[in-house]
Amino acid sequence: MTEKKEEIDRAVKEKLAPKQFTKTPINGTKFTILVSSAKGGVGKSTVAINIAFALQNLGLKIGILDADVYGPSLPKLMNLNEKPKSEDGKAMMPLEKYDVQLMSMGFLVDEQTPMIWRGPMVISAIKTMTQKVLWKDRDVIIVDMPPGTGDTQLTFAQEVKVDGAIIVSTPQDLALLDVKRGIQMFDKTGVKILGLIDNMSYFKGDEGKDYKIFGESGVEKTAKEFNKEFLGHLPIHQDLRISADKGDPLTHSDPDHEVSKLFIEIAGKIKRSFQ
Repeated sequence: MTEKKEEIDRAVKEKLAPKQFTKTPINGTKFTILVSSAKGGVGKSTVAINIAFALQNLGLKIGILDADVYGPSLPKLMNLNEKPKSEDGKAMMPLEKYDVQLMSMGFLVDEQTPMIWRGPMVISAIKTMTQKVLWKDRDVIIVDMPPGTGDTQLTFAQEVKVDGAIIVSTPQDLALLDVKRGIQMFDKTGVKILGLIDNMSYFKGDEGKDYKIFGESGVEKTAKEFNKEFLGHLPIHQDLRISADKGDPLTHSDPDHEVSKLFIEIAGKIKRSFQ
């Protein structure tokens, strides 16, 4: 039994170990930043898109790539249902809204079409969106990653020139179990972790009291445990939900909102870490 476990551990290390892959940069961009969660349901996509517009508020030209093939969120978050155009039948033009360039599998298929794909098809889709999209003059591409540590994550880590990853989690112990796996995956594949964000950290009641619904300080403690930067706390706030449902992210529609200011503060830390 012990020998079998050692064999499995050795196979996992070989699979994740940094290798001399030929990593291709995303053309038309300077920096590629992954926003990951490892755990689903922690608000990662909402955080990713608001970070993107917070970086825009800091003067950067932004693109957003929705890499969640099975559950794309970008069409809803940006209220877009157009299809990308192609002038030569090979490369696609990203859509554009609010001066941000956008690409998602959700732009290519009907929103109710299930993506019943095996791993190789997912990998092919990721390569298409990173190599055959005509991004133009972007300072940063924010990549909204799917949950987990599977094919999409390994494709980016091994084949795309990535400048850093941000990990989003709630402070709940259950979510942090997956976050720790995600940290180790990025470390073992040689992707620099720019920091961790504590999302849904608290809810502020009408009387001004903060309610720690999902626990307290779990993400910050995890950052310290793995010697990573802690980027900040983000609250549960209905204005974030309303703006997302409207397709106009809060950091764009109301940059002076108290929550937008928290995003912009976090974006400032992110900007300093990769420039």
